[in-house]
Amino acid sequence: MKKQFIDKLTPGDSIDDIFILSEKKIFQKKDGNNFLTITISDKTGTAKGVKWDNVDELTDKIVKGDLVHIKGSVSEYNGALQVVVKKIEPCSMDDVDLSAFLPATKHDINGMFNRLLQIIESIETAYYKKLLKLFLYDEKFATQFKAAPAGKKMHHAYVGGLLEHSLSVAVLATKTGSHYSGIDTDLLITGAILHDLGKTKEFTYETSIDYSDEGRLLNHIVIGVEMINEKIIQIDDFPEEKALLLKHMIVSHHGNREFGSPEPPKTIEAVILNHIDEIDSKVNGIRQFMEKESPNETWTSYHRLLERYFYIGRKTTSK
Repeated sequence: MKKQFIDKLTPGDSIDDIFILSEKKIFQKKDGNNFLTITISDKTGTAKGVKWDNVDELTDKIVKGDLVHIKGSVSEYNGALQVVVKKIEPCSMDDVDLSAFLPATKHDINGMFNRLLQIIESIETAYYKKLLKLFLYDEKFATQFKAAPAGKKMHHAYVGGLLEHSLSVAVLATKTGSHYSGIDTDLLITGAILHDLGKTKEFTYETSIDYSDEGRLLNHIVIGVEMINEKIIQIDDFPEEKALLLKHMIVSHHGNREFGSPEPPKTIEAVILNHIDEIDSKVNGIRQFMEKESPNETWTSYHRLLERYFYIGRKTTSK
């Protein structure tokens, strides 16, 4: 059983435990000999590491994504933890609880899934409901949908993240669709539930979250449109125009080409989906960022992508 977790490591600690090898790079020292830099991870975070000696014999023995047994010590380098590795060797996944290595949603998976099924039942348009049930009542897809992350780093980057994000966007779609007149709310909710379904194939997440070959080559938007096409042709009465509008929502939900959408949103429903998707992903991403900070801090460290600090709030002490 794993006993040491990255978020609890402090300089001076000894390490003797199993981690995921998230990254491995070989560099050359001034004397011509090689040294190894690594990134290790578990469900609590990541840490950098270095091995100075006997590196060449390890080149083919350890591969990115492997479970590795590390013995060494923890130091501090440039203000961050660094694991000085004395020994590193691959270990089998047999008899290892993989839940110790991947972060997971804090919410109940089956509870969220059942909530999503309830939303589907509220949809009045028969062909949208039938399409959604072809996905969510498919046991293989449902298993993948419950487990998949919604991202590698930015938001909902954990087991169950895709379901959590899709449910949240569907709830926002329900509320927003009822707020404005003239909205095809059933179309909006259907797009909300299915907008990221391609992520069930875009990511691998057995020991660490990474992109699959299909994900790197096609992207979840293309994969998602293909998956929807496969189901729509099984529904005899699915209107061609509505199929086109639904696929447009998938294609445009990132908002513009700079962020990965082949086309910008060109319908009211697509515009709404783009913004509620962004709201949910940003809120989750910022919250995850805040959670990494010390509980005694008032402000976060600098968020490089969003180019700002975030105010956490001052802690009050009860008398």
